[in-house]
Amino acid sequence: MIRLWFKSGTPWVWLNAAAVSTCLIMVIGVLGLIVVRGAGHFWPAQVVQFGYQEPGREFQTIIGEHVDTSITPAAMAKSTGHIMSDDEDTLVQYLIKTGNRDITGTDFRWILERNIKQQQSPAELMVVERREWGNFYGQLLAVKENGKIIAEGDQAWPTVQTRIDQALAVFEEIAHLEKKEVGAINYSLEKLRLEQKKLQLENRWDSAAEQRVAAEKAELEIDYKEYQTQLIELYRQIRRDSLVAKTETGNEVEIPLAKVVRIYQPNTMSLFDKIGHYGIKMIEFLSDEPREANTEGGIFPAIFGTVMMVIMMSIIVTPFGVIAAVYLREYAKQGFITRLIRIAVNNLAGVPSIVYGVFGLGFFVYILGGNIDRLFFPESAPAPVYGTPGLVWASITLALLTLPVVIVSTEEGLARIPKSIREGSLALGATKFETLWLTVLPMASPAMMTGLILAVARAAGEVAPLMLVGVVKLAPTLPLDGNYPFLHLDRKFMHLGFHIYDVGFQSPNVEAARPLVYATSLLLVLVIVGLNLSAILIRNHLREKYRALEG
Repeated sequence: MIRLWFKSGTPWVWLNAAAVSTCLIMVIGVLGLIVVRGAGHFWPAQVVQFGYQEPGREFQTIIGEHVDTSITPAAMAKSTGHIMSDDEDTLVQYLIKTGNRDITGTDFRWILERNIKQQQSPAELMVVERREWGNFYGQLLAVKENGKIIAEGDQAWPTVQTRIDQALAVFEEIAHLEKKEVGAINYSLEKLRLEQKKLQLENRWDSAAEQRVAAEKAELEIDYKEYQTQLIELYRQIRRDSLVAKTETGNEVEIPLAKVVRIYQPNTMSLFDKIGHYGIKMIEFLSDEPREANTEGGIFPAIFGTVMMVIMMSIIVTPFGVIAAVYLREYAKQGFITRLIRIAVNNLAGVPSIVYGVFGLGFFVYILGGNIDRLFFPESAPAPVYGTPGLVWASITLALLTLPVVIVSTEEGLARIPKSIREGSLALGATKFETLWLTVLPMASPAMMTGLILAVARAAGEVAPLMLVGVVKLAPTLPLDGNYPFLHLDRKFMHLGFHIYDVGFQSPNVEAARPLVYATSLLLVLVIVGLNLSAILIRNHLREKYRALEG
């Protein structure tokens, strides 16, 4: 009976089902962990005030957020040097985010539960999110303007909120002037410098060209001086106000409002207040630029860079992959050489991605990009234009990496088209090219989209090759802006995958970076899912459109 049962194949069906179920449970578990840890990062946590006293030491006050709890068995705790009494079975430790890194040198601290003498959450405790040094935890005492106290006590809180709103408005205006207006002027001045150098290299630099360039420079310098005057006034305004706060040790600290992003009291916030705060933080995460070595702020440049690179990669890889597949299936003579090419294409799909990165750096960047610079941008020498890693080379490298996937999927789609459809089209007088272009390729388009979906999924998550051909930790400007030619293919860019690697493994503050790793991972998954869903919808539409013809 057992032998017959095995011969029937039922055990292998159950084994396959168990393996698939296990994989699904693991995937769902990982995604669940990412969702919980990533999405929960933006929720305003309670700020707790601990009365703490270690044996033989003075009583102290510790203020911060309870981040994590560690429970260690007594035997293991003794082996690590902790003193345990006979009635203690476990050692319980709390990880507290104390902030105030500029004062204490660290913003996380482990404390022992047995040494906690008091624990409460006073309403007056506040969190100050700063542009530098992370969060500040303490109590608000007063608000100053030009070094003079203008509000304290009960009036301090509404006054500081008003002044922060004013400071944020001024900060946004400063950012706009520096990045947009002054940045555009600097870009135009650099273009004029390169134009002058190019004319000199071509022996076309004459008095007329010199007068024209000088006139344009003079206009730009006038605008530059006007913007500088505005910036000086704005900086004077933003440096005017500050707040005075008391730390956990009782010391008073003055914090300029120019360095404050927001201030709030989580212990007094209602559920709706926390939901509103959560929404604001989410929007900031998706739309702002990073700060504090990528451990604070938003990741919009990384989102933008990832999506743009994937779109450019898709535009490059699709026509090349389709043309190669059409040639191999429809035009090439089926023989040893064709089989050898197919084997090579299949083997290329298994080449480690870092090899593509090294090839892209050596061939595309140094050889192709270097020659482009010598031929078309000699005036930029010795600074490279296309002879350095950038968006275009990263997109081409990933297009080469994903090309085998598109070729194989397109070939499979072409092979599924019935021979009778081709013969019918030819019998009606159509040429082979017309049959291919108007009949075969549209019917094979769902398979092409399947290849593109697989290519997008792989390219969006790749990191190793991008580290060599264009991705950076922090890009000063986006590849797309308002300066001609608007899309700057030579610029370096940020990427969500590299951002996760950088924050998770290169950050000097591991504990502060850990929640952001989960949040960025969740966003990367959502970006990939969104790109894939878009391609799947297009594929399903095409499949329904040509299903009748396939029948």
